[in-house]
Amino acid sequence: MGAQRDPVEEGSTDSADLYDIATWENRTRLDWISSLIHRGLRASAQAIVVLLAVAILAAQFYLTGLAAVQDPIIGSFVLLSVVPAFGLALYIWYADVTTSEPLGLLVGTFLLGVLFAGFAAILNTLASGLTLVPVVGMVLFFYLVVAPVEETVKLLAVRLYAFRSNRFDAVVDGAVYGAMAGLGFATIENAIYITQGIEGVNSLGSQTITEAGQTAAVRLLAGPGHVIYSAFAGYYLGLAKFNRENAGPIVVKGLLIAGFIHATYNSAVTYLPDVVDYFDIAVSPGVAFLGFILVYDGVFGYILYRKIARYRNAYKQTDMGRSVSFDGATGEGVGAREEIDAREETDTREETDTREETEPDESASASSDDTSDVGDASDADDDRFGWK
Repeated sequence: MGAQRDPVEEGSTDSADLYDIATWENRTRLDWISSLIHRGLRASAQAIVVLLAVAILAAQFYLTGLAAVQDPIIGSFVLLSVVPAFGLALYIWYADVTTSEPLGLLVGTFLLGVLFAGFAAILNTLASGLTLVPVVGMVLFFYLVVAPVEETVKLLAVRLYAFRSNRFDAVVDGAVYGAMAGLGFATIENAIYITQGIEGVNSLGSQTITEAGQTAAVRLLAGPGHVIYSAFAGYYLGLAKFNRENAGPIVVKGLLIAGFIHATYNSAVTYLPDVVDYFDIAVSPGVAFLGFILVYDGVFGYILYRKIARYRNAYKQTDMGRSVSFDGATGEGVGAREEIDAREETDTREETDTREETEPDESASASSDDTSDVGDASDADDDRFGWK
């Protein structure tokens, strides 16, 4: 769908000068000043958002136990807690079949994911009154507040920086940058959880270190979820970039998918021990937690893999100049490509056979038209082509 046009512009010839009547362009000095002010306002708005996020992070750092990450032991626990999330983000980057994304954009998106987590923390705290209602209130808190807010701020980390770059030149790039934003969010969230348990402790004793290590082990399993959720939302942000006419609904769809997966995870993990006790399942809460996360993240991680593989399959077929088809695609597209190769080879062979059969007819027709004597010459042609 093209851009909407004014009736005057629609009914005028291309040579008509409609500047400041029905069209506009940078022509006068005031026009250029207006454009500069507009660009400055946009840039300053982005800067204000980033500076505000930095201020929130600084407040968390100095007013809470987050400063404890400066301790080498605690800092090591934080780094170790994001290793699986980092590995997943690295795989999504590797799975990008298009041009490799620049390190500067990846690091910048990661840092924005760290910074914007503060917005989510404030909004979640303001709406935490919902949790006063048993069970239902907590579930509503996860679905209506935590998941939508956190997925939105992570998507904002992509939209504010990487999305504007011309290196964001493919739909699948959204998944890559979304994963990096999720990794940044998971890093600061893990740091907060790990340091909360040692807030106010003057020295790190063995018990404190043990508690921090146990929290790090739990967060080790929770981190990959943020990467998965954000990769889904980011993919749809990439889809929106190249489908401007439907950009809004596409972005909302991505947030709905990411938010639903996120909120369902939070709700299930929160009440998993109660479910185990209610059904008297002979398994410890720790083992149940581990098993649930492996299955849950495994299922949605596989769905994300299939989505990226589907794009990779289409990209490879398009890159080879072939038509894109998803019928019966398995993700890798190897079988589909072999089938296309065989079909093309068959078509080429049939085309060659048809050409060989029609060439004698054309030769005989030309001989008939150019020769007045059809006696011996015609007989000779019949003998040559085997028509007698």
